[in-house]
Amino acid sequence: MTKPILPGEVAAAVVDPAAYGEWTGLHEKLAWARANAPLAVAENPDHDPFWLVTRHADVMAISRDPQRFANGLRPTVLTNRDGEAIARAATPNHDGHLIRSLVQMDAPDHMKYRLLTQSWFMPKNLKIVEDRIRHHARAAVEHLLSFDGECDFARDVAAHYPLRVIMDILGVPPEDEPRMLMLTQQLFGSTDPELNRSREAITDAEQAIAMLNFVIADFENYFRTLTADRRAGPREDIATVIANASVDGGQIPDRELAGYYMIVATAGHDTTSASTAGAMMELAKDPALFERFRAAEADKAGLIEEAIRWTTPVQHFMRSAKEDVEIGGQTIREGDWLMLNYVSANRDEDIFDAPNRFDPDRPKNQQIAFGFGAHVCLGQHLARMEMRILMEELLPRLKSVELAGEPARVESVFVGGLKRLPIRFEAA
Repeated sequence: MTKPILPGEVAAAVVDPAAYGEWTGLHEKLAWARANAPLAVAENPDHDPFWLVTRHADVMAISRDPQRFANGLRPTVLTNRDGEAIARAATPNHDGHLIRSLVQMDAPDHMKYRLLTQSWFMPKNLKIVEDRIRHHARAAVEHLLSFDGECDFARDVAAHYPLRVIMDILGVPPEDEPRMLMLTQQLFGSTDPELNRSREAITDAEQAIAMLNFVIADFENYFRTLTADRRAGPREDIATVIANASVDGGQIPDRELAGYYMIVATAGHDTTSASTAGAMMELAKDPALFERFRAAEADKAGLIEEAIRWTTPVQHFMRSAKEDVEIGGQTIREGDWLMLNYVSANRDEDIFDAPNRFDPDRPKNQQIAFGFGAHVCLGQHLARMEMRILMEELLPRLKSVELAGEPARVESVFVGGLKRLPIRFEAA
C-alpha cells in the first residue's frame, strides 16, 4: 500500500515554529488534514519523513499502546535530520537524547522511575499542600493588583505563580526561581528569538544543539549541588526523594538524575503557566464569561478544562513504531516515526462540538493535552489544582478585565502558549 503524502504546505506548517506562534493558519491546515488525510506522511527537506497523526482517536490508540510505539528509539520531540545526527554522536550509547527523563523512557525503566514520585502528585497527597498553593495564589493576586490597572498577565503573573508552586514542592528556594524560569524558557523556547539563549533566530542544527547543551549543563550544575545538599540533609520535598532514590539497587545514575529534576522543574510550571494565561485571555475577551466565573460560588472546573484544551501547551510528542501496526486504516511499518499532534487532536470535530469555540460548558471535555496512557502527565492533578485555586482567589478581586494589546504566542513546535498577554483591569 502506498503511503499517503501530505500537501507541502501542511507538512511545512507542522514543523514551523512560526506557524505555532501565528496559530490560526496552523489550525486551518490541521483541520484540512483531519478531513482529508488524517494519518499521512509529512515530507520536508530538513527532516526525516514522519506520520502526522491528527485525529483524537488515533492519538489515543497510539498513546495506549507503548508496547508497539516507543518513546526511546528516536527523539521524542521533533528534531531535524542534522540535529538528530549531531545529538546521536554526542550522547551516551548514541541514543540522541540530550536529556533522559521519563519522557524518553520505555518499559521497564519508565515505570521504575515514574513510581519514585508518582504518589506526590496524586489528588489525596496534593491536599496536604493545598494551603501552601493558596498562599502562593494570594501572593500572585496581590502582585497583579500592584500594577495599578494594567500588566502583561503572561509575563507578570502566569509565568511566576506555577513556578513558585512547583519550586516549593521540589525544594528550590525563591531566590533561585529567576534562574529556573530563564532556563526553562531557553529550553522550551529555543526556537523563539525572544526567548532562547542567543536572542536570535537559530537555523543551523549544530548551533541549536550547542545552545541546548549549554542550557542543559546549567540545569545539571544547579541540580548537582541540590542533590549533594539533600543527601547530606534530607527534607520533606521532591528533591530529597529524587536525590536519595534507589533504582535497581543503586542510586539513580547522573544522567537520569538530572533528567528527572529537569522534567519536574520545567514541565511542572511552563505548561500550567500557558493554560492559566489562555484562560485569562478568553475571560478578557468576553465580559459575560468573566462576570460568570468571577462569582465566588461559580464552579471553575469547566473553565479550567477548556482552557487546557484551548491552549494545548504540549503541542506534540514523537513515537517510533516497534513493529508493523494497522492504525486508522493505514499500515505503519516498523521503524516509522510518528508525530502525535495534540493541537489537532484537541480540535477534532468528531470529539468536540464546535471545536474552535471556547466553551467551558462542554458536558464531557475529552481534551488530551496531558497525553494519555502510560505517559500521561505526572503533574496533571497539580496543574488543575493550581489553576482552580488561582481563579478562586483572583477573579472575585477583579471588577473587570479586558485586553490592552495584542496577545502573542511562543514560536515553538514543542511547548507553546502565550508569551505576551497585555490586560487592563479594575480591582473590585
